[in-house]
Amino acid sequence: MTDAEFLGAAIEQARMGLAEGGIPIGAALVVDGQVIGAGRNRRVQDGSSIHHGETNALELAGRQPASVYARATMYTTLSPCHMCAGAVLLYGIPRVVVGENRSFMGAEDLLRSHGVEVLVLDEPECVQMMEDFMAANPSLWNEDIGQPDA
Repeated sequence: MTDAEFLGAAIEQARMGLAEGGIPIGAALVVDGQVIGAGRNRRVQDGSSIHHGETNALELAGRQPASVYARATMYTTLSPCHMCAGAVLLYGIPRVVVGENRSFMGAEDLLRSHGVEVLVLDEPECVQMMEDFMAANPSLWNEDIGQPDA
């Protein structure tokens, strides 16, 4: 499968999160051509402080040895925040494919500075989903990224 096809698994998770009343950010952890964990931002749904798309995908992938993470790619609909980038670094995931970084620029430079390959696909559905959500829910968005209300 291609990067765009694997990103599709993350987009589907983002759609599910939005339908549940959550923040539309999805992620998929892929190893050796297989999705081993696909998750979505579940902060609203679960009352969680840490279940962003990437951390939820890692949680759902379950406990893995370092050798598995070393072969993984994290697909995410939105540029990873510092917390999610930290999880990628902690587990030694060498590659991150980002749906979009126009609506939010996360910690891509941090990832790159640690040797992580970061590829941004600039996927129109990802951009539209986030721009629409951010416009309709500015307080919830600010909460998600740890910013005070404007």
